Amino acid sequence: MSRLGHRGRALTVLGSIALLLALLAWVALRTGPMAPIAVTTMTVESLGLRPALSGIGLVEAQHIAKLGPTAPGRLLALHADVGDRVDAGAVLANMDPTDLAERRRALSAAVQRADAAVAEAIARRDNAAVQHRRYRDLATRQLVSDEALAARDQERAVTEAALAVTRAERVRLQAELDALDAGRATLVLRAPAAGLVVARHADVGDTLVAGETVLEVLEPASLWVDVRFDQVNSHGLAVGLPASIRLRSDEATALPGVVRRLEPKADAVTEERVAKVAFATLPEPLPPLGELVNVTVALPPVAPRAVIPNAAIRRDGGRVGVWRIDDGSLAFAPIRTGVSDLEGHVQVLEGLAVGDRIVVHAARVLTAGSRITIVERIPGTPR
Repeated sequence: MSRLGHRGRALTVLGSIALLLALLAWVALRTGPMAPIAVTTMTVESLGLRPALSGIGLVEAQHIAKLGPTAPGRLLALHADVGDRVDAGAVLANMDPTDLAERRRALSAAVQRADAAVAEAIARRDNAAVQHRRYRDLATRQLVSDEALAARDQERAVTEAALAVTRAERVRLQAELDALDAGRATLVLRAPAAGLVVARHADVGDTLVAGETVLEVLEPASLWVDVRFDQVNSHGLAVGLPASIRLRSDEATALPGVVRRLEPKADAVTEERVAKVAFATLPEPLPPLGELVNVTVALPPVAPRAVIPNAAIRRDGGRVGVWRIDDGSLAFAPIRTGVSDLEGHVQVLEGLAVGDRIVVHAARVLTAGSRITIVERIPGTPR
């Protein structure tokens, strides 16, 4: 009995151990690392997309007038400051010239001296002409030598040249005087067009050199957005396409815009294409220059084709593709994608056919030998 009792207890222990091992194996296969991976799937459909491009840009201005003197002087008065709206032709600042009056008096005196020199040169030219005619008459009567006539001819030519030089000098001096008078008009800085003063670089009393900027005036109608788009998805981008502009300071409001220009030079480093997007209607108040904006451009619609969600695209060993379900087993299918829309749909050009079953979301990383179980939704993933 004792032997049979010990044997029965041993069999009971062995049975319990076997049952426990089976339970552990079942748990490992169902909930552990060897358990099937939960996935969500979909069937590839044929859809016509309305693709769109999204990019980030900066508010810029096509035209900003930089106003300053063309001659050195002191800033006498300012009639506008940053933030002021100005009309075309409005006086914004006055300059006080440092030595304009003295230079004008000097040039006026030089012009007067040139006038006297011209009169003297004319008198000498006329006298030389008279002497030349008299000696020519005397030479015909052989009362003077040919050498004397040649000397008078040379004297007449010299006085003609001297008169030409004197007149040219007088023209130069007068041109300098006219330029100085014209420069007096630049001492009054006027707005070239209606706009907004966006910068001031000098204060009243500052001494400025020629070409130094005093005020910058922005033409509001020239406001646009310098925006960059990914080159890969920029096919179809063209001038005239409608756009939606969202300022960082007011992302809830979509401002209408239009693609005004495509830059002929792309950014080779960031692999982006640069475009200028203008506001269809200028916002009020005007956005500050340099503010970041989000821009979306609606591209022309494309014909129906195989379409998958962007979430289904994976990378495997440098290849881009999706996990396709063939007869219940997984197979990685490399694909070539086309355009996409803002709802996450991507057009498939090669690698899939309409009706194929693919994995959209997976609870863990998939491999070719992974066992899967299809569920309606995986916690933590979009619906």
